[in-house]
Amino acid sequence: MNNLALKSYTENNMLPDELTVSEYLFHRLKQLNVNTIFGLPGEFNMSLLDKLYNVEGMRWAGNANELNASYAADGYSRLKKLGCLMTTFGVGELSVINGIAGSFSENVGIIHIVGMPPIQIQRSQLLMHHTLGNGDYNIFHRLSDDIYCYSAVVTHPNLCIQEIDKCLSKAWLSQKPVYLGLPENLVSVKVKSTLLNTPLDLKLPNNDKDNENIAIDQILKKIYSAKNPAIIADACVTRHSVEKETQMLIEKTKFPYFVTPMGKGGVDEYSKQFGGVFVGSISSAKVREIVDFADLIIVIGNLQSDFKTTSFHFTYKTKDIVMISSSCVKLKNGLYPELHIKEFLGKLVDNIVTTKITYKPIISPIMNIPNNITSEESFESLTNYSKTPDKNDSNVNKTLLKQEWVWNEFSLWFREGDIIITETGTSAFGINQTKFPNRTIGISQTLWGSTGYSVGACLGASFAAEEIHQSNPNIEKPRVILFVGDGAFQLTMQELSTMVKWNLDPYIFLMNNQGYSVDRFLTHQSRRNNSNANNILKSNNNNDYFDIQLWDYLNLFNLFNAMNYETYKVLSCNDLLKILNSKSFSNEHRIRMVEIILPPMDVPKSLMERWVQEQEEKKRKFDIINNNHSSEDDCHDDESYGNGNNYNGNITEMVLKKRNTITANNSDFYLTSSASPSTAYSSPFSLK
Repeated sequence: MNNLALKSYTENNMLPDELTVSEYLFHRLKQLNVNTIFGLPGEFNMSLLDKLYNVEGMRWAGNANELNASYAADGYSRLKKLGCLMTTFGVGELSVINGIAGSFSENVGIIHIVGMPPIQIQRSQLLMHHTLGNGDYNIFHRLSDDIYCYSAVVTHPNLCIQEIDKCLSKAWLSQKPVYLGLPENLVSVKVKSTLLNTPLDLKLPNNDKDNENIAIDQILKKIYSAKNPAIIADACVTRHSVEKETQMLIEKTKFPYFVTPMGKGGVDEYSKQFGGVFVGSISSAKVREIVDFADLIIVIGNLQSDFKTTSFHFTYKTKDIVMISSSCVKLKNGLYPELHIKEFLGKLVDNIVTTKITYKPIISPIMNIPNNITSEESFESLTNYSKTPDKNDSNVNKTLLKQEWVWNEFSLWFREGDIIITETGTSAFGINQTKFPNRTIGISQTLWGSTGYSVGACLGASFAAEEIHQSNPNIEKPRVILFVGDGAFQLTMQELSTMVKWNLDPYIFLMNNQGYSVDRFLTHQSRRNNSNANNILKSNNNNDYFDIQLWDYLNLFNLFNAMNYETYKVLSCNDLLKILNSKSFSNEHRIRMVEIILPPMDVPKSLMERWVQEQEEKKRKFDIINNNHSSEDDCHDDESYGNGNNYNGNITEMVLKKRNTITANNSDFYLTSSASPSTAYSSPFSLK
C-alpha cells in the first residue's frame, strides 16, 4: 500500500502544529480540489489573501471586476462542484449579487468569502468607508441573505473552524451559494492543524424511507403501464452527478429521451433513443410530437417545470408527470420531500423489473442534423431554414452565413470531452440544434439568463479544465469553447485580459450580428400590427436600442498584450469550413477568437419556425374576424402583417442590403495574428 495513504493530511503536507484561520480555510478548499479563487483584493480581505500562497497548489485568479468574478466562480463550479469567490465588505459583495443570484437559481455550489472590518469597529458602529454611514455593518449581509442557502458572519474566534466547515459542506451538498463573513481581526487567529485530518461531512442525509417507498411504488406502476412515455433530463442531472443513474434508467426502460437546454451534456446524444432538445413551444416538430402526446413524462433533475415569455412557453402538456428534483419528488397526486436525487434514482432503477414494462419501442426518434442540399436552392432566402448549402458546391465560397448552417457545422466539429459554453441569445437557441458527443459538458445560464455571463464562465471553466488535466495528465486536455454574441461580449470582455494573463486557451466564437438579434427579432414581430416590414427594419427609426457600437474585436489581444493567440474573421461559408477543417486549429492549444459575421435579423431555426407558426395562427384568426369582408387595402396590409412568406421576403431584402455594405469582399478569408494583427492573409495559418 502507498505509504502516503497511511499518513494524515498534516503529515503528507508537512504542516506545523498551528495554522492561521485563513490558512485552514485554504487547506479545506484544497481538500475539495478547489485550487483557484476568484475575486478582487480589498482592504478587508487582504489579510486573508496574504496567506493564500502559503498553501501549495492554490492560486488567485485576480479578476477585472467582482461581477465577472462571480460568473467565473460559477463556471468553475460547474466542472468541479464548488467555486470560491472572495470580495471585500460592502462595495465588493454588493457587486456580485447578480452573479450569486444566478448560481442560486441554477443550483451551482459557491462559497462567497467576504472580508469584513474588525469586530470591535463593527460593535462600536464607527463611521468607515464602504458603509452607508449609519453604523449598520450587517445591512449588506441582510440584503442578500435570500440568495444564499446558508450564511454566517463569524463573531467569535472559537466559531471560525465550525463555520468554515459548515459553509463548505452546505455549498457542496446543496449545490447552492453560501456566504461566509470573516472579520479582519479573526483571520490570523491560530488553530490546530490536526483539525484538517477530520474529513468534511459531505454525506447526504438518508432519505425518508416511507416517502421513498411510496414514491418508488407509484412511479413503477406508471412505468409499467405507460404506452407513450418520454424521459427528459434537466440541469440537476449534472449538478448532482446522476448521469450514470439517468443512463441506467434510460437503458432499462428503453423509453425515448430528451434533454432541456440546461440538461445538454448529461446524457448520450448519439443513442438511438435520443430525440433532441425539448424547449417547450419552440421545440422541433419531431420533439413536440412525442413529448406533447406522451402519456407519461419522467423529468430527471428538473430545475424549472414551467415558465413563459411573450414569445414562447415552456410547459409539459401531459397531466401525468414525474418530477425528480434534487431533494424531492413530485407526482400528480402529491409531493414527497426529503428524497435526495442520487440515492432515490439509484433505488428506482434497481427496483425496475423490465419484464413488467408494456411499452414497445417505436421507430427511433433520433435527432436529425440538417442535410446538405444544393447551394442554388439554399440561397433563395436567409429565412429558409429547411435548407443548408452544400459544402462541395463552388458557390459556398461566396455565400453569406446564416444561423442554421453555422450550427450544423459546429455540431460536426465538436468532439468527446469538449466543454461548450453558450451565451443568452442566439447562441443559447442555436446550440439546441447541435448534438453533443459523449463526455461533452454544456454550460449555459438558461434560467437566470444574465447577459454577459458566458465570458466570465469561460474563464472559470478554463481554469477548471486546466486543473482537471493536471490531475489526469494521461487524458487529453479538454477544449473549452465559448459561443457569445457581440452585445453580450461587450458587457464582460475585460476577462479576456485575465485569460491572457494566465495563458488560458479557450476558443472564443464571437457571433457578430451588430447587436441584440433575438430581442431585435422578437420586438419587430410584436410591432407588425402597426408597421410594415420595411419600416420595422430601419435601425434609425424604432429599433436602434438593439444596435451597439461596432468594435475592432480581433485587435483586443493587442490591447491586452497577448503573445500567443490567433484571430479570424469569418464572412462566408467557405471561411468557416477552412477553419473547422484545419487540424492545427482544432488541436493546438492557444487562445483563439473567431469573429463570425451574421445578418442582423438572422435567428436560429427554432425561433424562426415558432414565429412563422404564430403568423399563420394570427392570419387565420384575422381572416375569421374579417369574414372575408376586408377591403383591398386591408388585405394588402394583412399580407405585411400576417403572411410569413411575404414578411420573410421583406426581411431578407433589407438584411441583404445591410449585409452587402458590411461584407463587400465576402469571398476573402482573413486571419490576423499576434505578428501582424491588421494584416489580411489568404491562409489561416500565419501565427506567432
